[in-house]
Amino acid sequence: MIRLRIPLFLQFLYDGKITILLQSLCFIWLATWARADGIAFDNILHELKIPADAKTATTSFSFRNRGGKPSKIRKFHASCACMKASMANDQLAYAPGEHGAIQVDIDLSNLAGKVEKAVLVFLEDDPDSRPSITLLVRLEIPMIVVVEPKTLIWPIDGDAHTKTIQIRMNHSQPVHVTAVGCSSDVYTHKLRTIEAGKHYEIDVTPRDTRSMTLGVLRIETDCEISRHSSQQVFALCRRPDPGKTQ
Repeated sequence: MIRLRIPLFLQFLYDGKITILLQSLCFIWLATWARADGIAFDNILHELKIPADAKTATTSFSFRNRGGKPSKIRKFHASCACMKASMANDQLAYAPGEHGAIQVDIDLSNLAGKVEKAVLVFLEDDPDSRPSITLLVRLEIPMIVVVEPKTLIWPIDGDAHTKTIQIRMNHSQPVHVTAVGCSSDVYTHKLRTIEAGKHYEIDVTPRDTRSMTLGVLRIETDCEISRHSSQQVFALCRRPDPGKTQ
């Protein structure tokens, strides 16, 4: 009869001295540890605080082949057109103990606020539908021109009452609203200065709500940072969603 030797710390599982929950957690940990072989990244999440005037952001995800045999990254790609992922010398195969890194460059032209971007990494045996590793970059980009709400909605045949857009400037220097326009003449708008360079309001009113319409309000400012110099707000007249009160 074959007898299995059980490590001392696992004997507690059979002595009934820990709960079923801890048993499950212990075995999950052991399984994860056993699979920690081959290509392994030091971190799969990078959080970056970006200066308001930055045009690009760059970070690098380092990894090592922790296995005892050569391992290969079959392919990798960024999840967004604003990102570029690259590897030094386009090297994909790594000997045991060999290090590498995937560099990620992000174009910030159209990004603001809290943004999350991903790079998908496929190892040798991964199907195209399921990468082994997802690398995440979380960006926190200051919002200099804060516009709320970003969408105004009226129900068809509902009350054509006025809705108000709040615009607040979150900058060390004053930022002024210089112009407001709308793509549709169905919606009228009126700009009010609450505190010059700091706080503005725009009242928006539909002329009628008899049919489905869409208007895009464009708000221009004198902010010196181009991606913050203009903002958009959508004005919609549409049928209400079932079960929701407008």
